[in-house]
Amino acid sequence: MIRLTDLARPQIPLPIRMLNALGGPVARRAARLHPDSLHAAARRKTRLDDFGDPDYLPRLELLCRSLETEADLSPFGRLLARGLLVGLLTTRLRLEELRKRHPEIATEPLERPIVIAGLPRTGTTHLHNLLAQIPELRTLPYWESLEPIAASALDGAASGAKEDPRIDRCRKALVAIGYVMPHFAAMHEMTADGPHEEIQLLAVDFASMLFEATYHVPSYAEWYKSADHTPSYRYLRRLLQALQFVTGRKRWALKSPQHLERMRPLVAAFPDAVIVQTHRDPVRITASVATMIAYTRRMQAASVDPVAIGRSWAARTEDLLRASIEDRRHLDPERILDLRFHEYMRDQPGAVARVLAAAGQSFTDAARARVDGFLAGNPRGRHGLIDYRLEDVGLDAAERRRALGFYQEFFGVPDEN
Repeated sequence: MIRLTDLARPQIPLPIRMLNALGGPVARRAARLHPDSLHAAARRKTRLDDFGDPDYLPRLELLCRSLETEADLSPFGRLLARGLLVGLLTTRLRLEELRKRHPEIATEPLERPIVIAGLPRTGTTHLHNLLAQIPELRTLPYWESLEPIAASALDGAASGAKEDPRIDRCRKALVAIGYVMPHFAAMHEMTADGPHEEIQLLAVDFASMLFEATYHVPSYAEWYKSADHTPSYRYLRRLLQALQFVTGRKRWALKSPQHLERMRPLVAAFPDAVIVQTHRDPVRITASVATMIAYTRRMQAASVDPVAIGRSWAARTEDLLRASIEDRRHLDPERILDLRFHEYMRDQPGAVARVLAAAGQSFTDAARARVDGFLAGNPRGRHGLIDYRLEDVGLDAAERRRALGFYQEFFGVPDEN
């Protein structure tokens, strides 16, 4: 068990501390977070100029204002934020150029994607990893989520490298994450090749839960909660069509907690999607989600308030669970499967079989052997287990149990000790 004792006063490596202590003026000049500067950097990087439909501009402008005035960014965090935003704009430029050169991308069919919707720590990542073992399914590896469209894809040219350079860049980024946050792998293991959430692709349209999970941006988060996200889910479809065009056609297996409160725009963009909602004791999940957010804030923020984060993410977790119940009445019950954590852990290959059966997808003996092999090679807790405590993020277990009882009753989710 790993006990986190530095949430409020993060212990980060000396070089990062020195940068944060001395590099403020340099970082502010070198890492401007103004839309004009970000667009110019993306244009220089790609030598392209068309960012597509300009309806994203108000969202980007709001996000930049929120980052500047609310996020309390450290110099290191400012550098990371600029890199993220320039990367997202770079993807927009490359997507538009790729579609101009290959207009047939617009007709790429995305047939019956399997979409996992569940809170973190409910088994979504592990289930996604298991579905990635099915040869007929296509998942989004982490390196591809960061840089979806390579420059070489625009003209079909090979990079000349034995391995896509985007993979190496992703591996180096993961090393940096481990350097600053050595316990992150115990919370959420990530590898360059492992499947990742499309939350990063939704960020390309600047309408994603990624931003409020990464930064303290309440103005942006307030807009995000009340907005209609149907256009952004359609933009996600455009991106997936492009990726499919480049790499070949397979059935997609997608995953993100964001979908819990965005079922209607999800189904509008993917009308034949099969949805798998994962369930686990929501009080336990609230402790782990709030702790993970508080722990990861050390990457970006000059200071971290775990109690404020606990209050905020207790409310957001409740929002997500209420929305998942509300949106049930808009979904075809034949295309949604509920998977409870205790049942899933009791028989993981059986849970995969249930998901595939609900999706009308075959589960061959060869695929089952791959699933069994992955389970044998990736035992639970191999990086240690975090001792998540509600009191570390200023929350009371009895109060949360009362507040979240509606969800447990609706879905039949038991308490966990």
